Amino acid sequence: MASIQYIQYYSNTLERNINLEITGHWGYPILMFPSSYGSFTQNNDFGLNGSVMNFVEEGRIKLYNVETIDGMSFYAENMSSETKIHNYELYMQFLKNELIPFIQRECNSHRIGVAGVSFGGYHAGNTAFRFPDLVSHMFTMSGVFNIRNFVPLSDDMRIYYNCPDEFMKNEESWKFQHMNLVLSTSDWDSCKPKNVHMAGILESKGIPYWYDEKKWIDHDWPLWKMAFPEYIGRYF
Repeated sequence: MASIQYIQYYSNTLERNINLEITGHWGYPILMFPSSYGSFTQNNDFGLNGSVMNFVEEGRIKLYNVETIDGMSFYAENMSSETKIHNYELYMQFLKNELIPFIQRECNSHRIGVAGVSFGGYHAGNTAFRFPDLVSHMFTMSGVFNIRNFVPLSDDMRIYYNCPDEFMKNEESWKFQHMNLVLSTSDWDSCKPKNVHMAGILESKGIPYWYDEKKWIDHDWPLWKMAFPEYIGRYF
C-alpha cells in the first residue's frame, strides 16, 4: 500500500501555507492539480490517484497533489480582474520558484510531469507551456487553455501570458521538442473544441503532441479515471 503524506508548504511568494498530498515513496514526480475549487485531496477522493496506484506502488511515479487558489483568483466573483490575474501570477511564480524546485530536490529529477482534469487541466497545461524547461510530461484531461472569460475587464498583459492558446502561437517550437504532451478529451466532452483548437496550434508549430479522443463518455471522473492509467502506462 502506497504511503500518503500531508504537508503544509509555506510559500514566501504567496505568504501563506499551501497544502500538499504526497503519494508514494519513490518514482518520477507528477504534480497534480484539482478541478475548479477542488480540494488538494480531490484527485484522491474521486479515484484518479487510485487509477494509477499500481504505478505508484511499483515506484514508477510519485504523486504531488497541490492546493490551488481558485477561490482567491479566477473564481473569486467579487474580485477585480486585475486582482485575479495578479494573485494567479503569484501562484505561478510559487510553482516555478518554490514548489517545483522542492519536488526536484525530493525526487532528484531535473524535470517533472504535470496533470489535471477540467480546470486542473488548465493549471497543468499553463504550467507546462509557461515553464517547458521544468516539465517533461503534460497530461491535460478535458482541459481548457484560456482564462479571459474570468477577467473580462482587463487587458493586462499577464492575462496573455496565462492563456496558452494565445501565447503559444508566438513561442519558438524548439523549447517544447523534449516534452510528451497529451491533450485528452472525448466526443461528448464539453471541452473537446478547446482541445481540438489547442492541438491545431501545436500542429501548426511542429510541436509533437498526442491528441486522444475517447468515445461515448462525458466530461466526468469515469472518463479521466479510464484515460489517466493509459497515459501513465505509455510513458512510465
